[in-house]
Amino acid sequence: MLSTLRRRFILSHIVPVLVMVPLVGIALIYMLEARVILPNLSREILSQANLVVHIAQNQPEIWSSPAQAQAFVDDLSPHLTARLMLLDANGRLLASSDPDDAGRVGQVLNHVGLNQTRSGQTFVQTTSSRTIGTRIVDVLVPAIGSDGQVIGVVRMSYPLQIGIYDPSQVLRYLILGILVAGLILGVITGIVLALDLSRPLHQITEAVRQTATGQLSDVLPEQGPEEMRSLQHSFNFLTTRLRTLEEARRQLLANLVHEIGRPLGALVAAVQALSGGADEDPALRRELEHGMETQLHGLQHLLDDLARLHDQVLGTLELNRKEIPLYEYLANFLVPWRQVAVQNGLAWDSTVPADLPVVAADPDRLAQAMGNLVSNAIKYTPPRGRITVAAGADADEIWIRVSDTGPGITPDDLQHIFTPFYRGPAGRRFPQGMGLGLGIARDLIAAHGGRLTVESVVGQGSHFTIWLPRRLS
Repeated sequence: MLSTLRRRFILSHIVPVLVMVPLVGIALIYMLEARVILPNLSREILSQANLVVHIAQNQPEIWSSPAQAQAFVDDLSPHLTARLMLLDANGRLLASSDPDDAGRVGQVLNHVGLNQTRSGQTFVQTTSSRTIGTRIVDVLVPAIGSDGQVIGVVRMSYPLQIGIYDPSQVLRYLILGILVAGLILGVITGIVLALDLSRPLHQITEAVRQTATGQLSDVLPEQGPEEMRSLQHSFNFLTTRLRTLEEARRQLLANLVHEIGRPLGALVAAVQALSGGADEDPALRRELEHGMETQLHGLQHLLDDLARLHDQVLGTLELNRKEIPLYEYLANFLVPWRQVAVQNGLAWDSTVPADLPVVAADPDRLAQAMGNLVSNAIKYTPPRGRITVAAGADADEIWIRVSDTGPGITPDDLQHIFTPFYRGPAGRRFPQGMGLGLGIARDLIAAHGGRLTVESVVGQGSHFTIWLPRRLS
């Protein structure tokens, strides 16, 4: 019965309606009958009884003669809505508008309100008779003589029977009809709402199943309640992320084929040249050997980047922190890079103050991060450009900035330059390589508790800044 979420939704919407609507209907009918209809009817009967008493008090002879009393009753009863009885001061029946009471004339009626009426008080009561479905409104009003004594009693009673002509019953049927209509409408609304909730859940479940089997589903429409929209948004984000990762995987394979195939092709060509007799020319042999060494260094650099990426994915990136005098460390680090820049026809400037503080860092990891930044600056700066390395410190942080006068980075590329395997279109700053260097540099600096920022203007160059905390957190 409750094996599916849809059925539970339907029951959760319908059961409260099935319980609350009948309870509200019963309470409403009771309140209307007990607090509106019966009190109004009692007031009306009491008003008529008071009118009869007022008339009867001016005709004292009717309280001693049953015949005159019956004539009085017969004269007034057509104008009254309730049964009219006249009783003497002792409670003996003198006359009644109901022919069935003819045999009771002269008898003393045992009525619970007679004692109260004899004392000069009005008595009003609503009782249920032995007849099923009948309720009686009973009113007793004393008639006071000229001497101030009770000379008789006017009794008026109205049987409120269940029938189609009873105003109370008509109102009851009307209320029940409205409640039944409301109940049906509530059930239909509950079913519609429950189905409306279960439908997107079914869509998400089916989409998750397709995703699990390798078939990435389309983006789901984000609609419905806030919680449902949040769930759909999370699934859409996950789907988009999976698509991005799948595309990155394909791009990685394509990049690996390209980056490994190019140096391997050069190595094969060099080996074939040496095998073909090129080793007999010392100058040509040295040139080929230098070229092979360069290609092997490139492959080693590629493997190092992939190894660092693997460490990041597995969360195994560990630091061997040491106290490093930053001035001496940078002076030694920048010497070989200055030679590379000069060999590539670039101007080199470095501004490293001698009073730089000691920093707690992993020297090898920090060298990897800075090496990626300087290598990129040299790679993407055209001949006769300039590379500038500067460092400094403030109260909380130490900064190292690598600047170039290359083509700069477009705003679109700035949003993705730290994403692994990202390569911009041809003609931009990142058309080649694996797209790993900057992401690795950023993560290495983040592992030190620092951050890597970039500023760039197209056509004017780029500035990459490493920020390291002066003190360990």
